[in-house]
Amino acid sequence: MLVEPTIVERPEQIYVGRRESITMTEFARVADHLPGMFDGLGDRGVVPAGAPFFRYRVIDMSAELVVDAGIPLDAPIEVEEPSFLDVLPAGRYATLTHIGHPDELMGVTASLLDWAQRQGLAWDMTPTPDGEVWGARLELLMTNPVEQPDMHKWQTVLLFKLAD
Repeated sequence: MLVEPTIVERPEQIYVGRRESITMTEFARVADHLPGMFDGLGDRGVVPAGAPFFRYRVIDMSAELVVDAGIPLDAPIEVEEPSFLDVLPAGRYATLTHIGHPDELMGVTASLLDWAQRQGLAWDMTPTPDGEVWGARLELLMTNPVEQPDMHKWQTVLLFKLAD
């Protein structure tokens, strides 16, 4: 199930992240970082400021993706490598909500990209020889898998930053 795409204004957002260069078949390696990051924050009494996400930085579907697993924070904290602090940029984002299996997200993403093209919107994205470099292309994970094991009921919000 899709919710009609919209455009939202977002403030900048600090986050703690872990980065991986992967192929699509290795995506689970990025997701595997989230539980440990949540545990580390909890051990320090840090409460996340929102839903965890994946930030696609560089996309080359025929080769590798550079993806961050991130958790938003209210304020900067000290982190140890390989974790890092970064900031999601402020600006206008095209957004779409999907309720369904994560395997459907490639088609959902295509729907958002098509919608934006029909609206005449430009992405904060630069083509390079290594792939498309995105200012911010996010998948927010709104469902806790422990609380909802049925993956067909998971909610994911796509947020793709528009060009300024």
